Amino acid sequence: MFTSGKTLFPIVNARPTFVKLALTYEPIVLFVCRADTEGNILKAIVICADDYGLSDGVSAAIEDLIARGRLSATGAMTGLPGWKRRAAGLKALVAHHPADIGLHLTLTGQRPLTHARGLARGGRLPEIGPLVLRALAGALPRAALEEELRAQFDAFEDEWGAPPDFIDGHQHAHALPGIREIVIAEMTARYGGRLPWLRNCTEPASWARRRRLGLRKALVVGTLSAGSASRAAQSGIACNDSFRGLYGFTCDPPYRDVFRASLAGPGERVLVHCHPGHVDEELRRLDPLLEPRAREYAYLGSDECREDLERAGVRPARFTETGQGPGSIAGA
Repeated sequence: MFTSGKTLFPIVNARPTFVKLALTYEPIVLFVCRADTEGNILKAIVICADDYGLSDGVSAAIEDLIARGRLSATGAMTGLPGWKRRAAGLKALVAHHPADIGLHLTLTGQRPLTHARGLARGGRLPEIGPLVLRALAGALPRAALEEELRAQFDAFEDEWGAPPDFIDGHQHAHALPGIREIVIAEMTARYGGRLPWLRNCTEPASWARRRRLGLRKALVVGTLSAGSASRAAQSGIACNDSFRGLYGFTCDPPYRDVFRASLAGPGERVLVHCHPGHVDEELRRLDPLLEPRAREYAYLGSDECREDLERAGVRPARFTETGQGPGSIAGA
């Protein structure tokens, strides 16, 4: 194990593995959590920005925060033109600033990649409310969903040249009944040998109550998503065990309070999601969420955010680094 000051770096070894008489080498990565300037071990958590590719302003803000070490993941909306414009630049960025890059499946509010018959109307995907009602009624058009989701998987791979690190969904629609089954089936069919992780939007209600902020939204989202994590586990798909960052996108409470509350509490594989962005004309045309994105970006890039992370004893990290005690083997 190599050390430099208070930072501990992973050692990569290799062990031979025999598969069909072919000799290959499987890497073993040993992770030890980094420490702060006082020598305290920092807990690894995923801090993930949603909506990459929605607009150039949103994408640029996310890229900046990845480069500054405030974000460790982002999910791409591959059905929007911004994904094709910026994917190559994002790939170059994460070569120097590693982060998880995932697929942010989009089934609400935007134009579909396919005809989406029985799902889209007037060339536009439904809003989240009607989609939820159809999901609960078991009235979703399965064939249209399968076609649209496959097209978005394809669009990710076409630009990235590799599978996504994780899968989640715009407005958490990927976890709705009737949709999550299709998502999990597509993941296992495509990536059975090396499955991405999947965003779990649920956690024990007592954990959400301890944070208080965003409680009502957390309970609603958790109820609609109930059963998705266990179904993923049956297919061998890893998930986060705590989902944080939900709030009403209002000025009160201040976003700093929301974020600080998201840094505390139980959970071994913690996921904090956020929506930073610069407000540009493209964003104004495509999405109603504007000022909250600017407020989140301003805070996440601030010294106050850095101080809050240090005070909470956490650091942004990729998913494979979470849930790992000192000296443990990632992915074992």
